[in-house]
Amino acid sequence: MTAPVESPRPGAARPASAPGFRARRTLPLRVEAMRQLRRRRTLVVGGTLAALPFILIAAFAIGGEPGRDNGRVTLIDTATSSGANFAATALFVSAGFLLVVPVALFCGDTVASEAGWSSLRYLLAAPVPRTRLLISKLTVALAFSAAAMLLLPLVALAAGTAAYGWGDLQLPTGGALGTGTALPRLGVVVAYIFVSQLVTAALAFWLSTVTDAPLGAVGGAVGLTIVGNVLDAVTALGSWRDFLPAHWQFAWADALQPQLEWGGMIQGAAVSVSYALVLFALAFRGFRAKDVVS
Repeated sequence: MTAPVESPRPGAARPASAPGFRARRTLPLRVEAMRQLRRRRTLVVGGTLAALPFILIAAFAIGGEPGRDNGRVTLIDTATSSGANFAATALFVSAGFLLVVPVALFCGDTVASEAGWSSLRYLLAAPVPRTRLLISKLTVALAFSAAAMLLLPLVALAAGTAAYGWGDLQLPTGGALGTGTALPRLGVVVAYIFVSQLVTAALAFWLSTVTDAPLGAVGGAVGLTIVGNVLDAVTALGSWRDFLPAHWQFAWADALQPQLEWGGMIQGAAVSVSYALVLFALAFRGFRAKDVVS
């Protein structure tokens, strides 16, 4: 009498019975990247971020030169001083919310969209190990998020240089940074913004593994990020705000000082990475034991 064959538990290792089967060769990164690149939402996000600098240039042309508010000089007031200033201004006006959207979209849509299309179970039956599937999708999602954050300042730098000329980065606090110093500082700013958005990426990715609705994962991540910004505005919370990622989202302003200050950015990065690691762990652990039926 033949013994019954037990089906593997969700997340259990599959026996590599097929000749030549290698788990690491399933769902290659280039295949996943091309799938995501061809999607309409990727093109829309890229087009929106590329268009923002030109919208800002048109706004300055229509509204005139930015002026001082109550005698104070802000980063926006120096936007038309040079291409470097314009790139810094574009990051300033978009870091609080606009750059949150592509991160939440790329990371929140990645797994939930497969479930929504009822193709997730077929990927796992390929067979693609669950951990491998999540690693591939998360790597590509983070790569696209980083590309989105690089696209905006690069286009802004080029458009700002064409509109306002190439020159030093004028600091709101007084003084200026030479172009040889300003460009690496802008690189630090972009890197910090990416690290600070890891908590949004992790939240969106975790939600993507627990729901079949991509809009729910993306909207949930954006919504909770907004809630964090609201809580950070509640000064009555005092030092408790230091545990909110939103409290450190503009710590990169310390990079646009005559002397680079790392303290705030290190604290902000530590908070963001800590939350992100917990959320990524929850996503992998939960998905390995999830009963995938769609």
